[in-house]
Amino acid sequence: MIRAVFWDFGGVISTSPFEAFNRLERERSLPLDFIRTLNATNPDQNAWARLERNEINLPEFDRAFAAEARAAGFDLSGFAVLEILSGDLRPEMVEAVRRCRSRFINACLTNNIQVENDGKIPFSQERADAFREVMALFDAVIESSRTGLRKPNPLFYEKACELARVAPAEVVFLDDLGINLKPAKAMGMTTIKVVDSAQALGELEAILGIPLR
Repeated sequence: MIRAVFWDFGGVISTSPFEAFNRLERERSLPLDFIRTLNATNPDQNAWARLERNEINLPEFDRAFAAEARAAGFDLSGFAVLEILSGDLRPEMVEAVRRCRSRFINACLTNNIQVENDGKIPFSQERADAFREVMALFDAVIESSRTGLRKPNPLFYEKACELARVAPAEVVFLDDLGINLKPAKAMGMTTIKVVDSAQALGELEAILGIPLR
């Protein structure tokens, strides 16, 4: 019996950061998916992974990322990537989170970064308020930058279940990356790979048995 819905944020509640990465790559005449490929190289110890675990600050990330880009044959600063990182909220997904809240435990599982101590990534107050309202819909928020763990580390999902007070078999988990879903499924969670909102909500409605749109 499903008692909880676990939601990824970027690529599920908001548009995928990969879309922004591709726009930057086109602007800088970089190979398509250059940023995504760089972040998937040495995925546990590269600059991106260490930033999401809050092991390095923003200036350190900027230098480390730039060094990795140069080693791959191109010039790109870490700050340039962070400035375009945040996507746009998907209203239909926000509404689904809101409808789930009254009947299920909502948890957000996100690989993210903390910027309070190091500077501020450009973000309007209106945008910040909108994101804050969405985050208030979750009963628990599990962040890589605060736990020191990242998806797809199984310990991250164990922590999420502990905080939400549910067993993996009681969870349906939505993420746009198969690599993040694989360990969750192995633990016993029902998983949905988000390709687009309509597909994801259709699958979630079928699992939960309630309308979400």
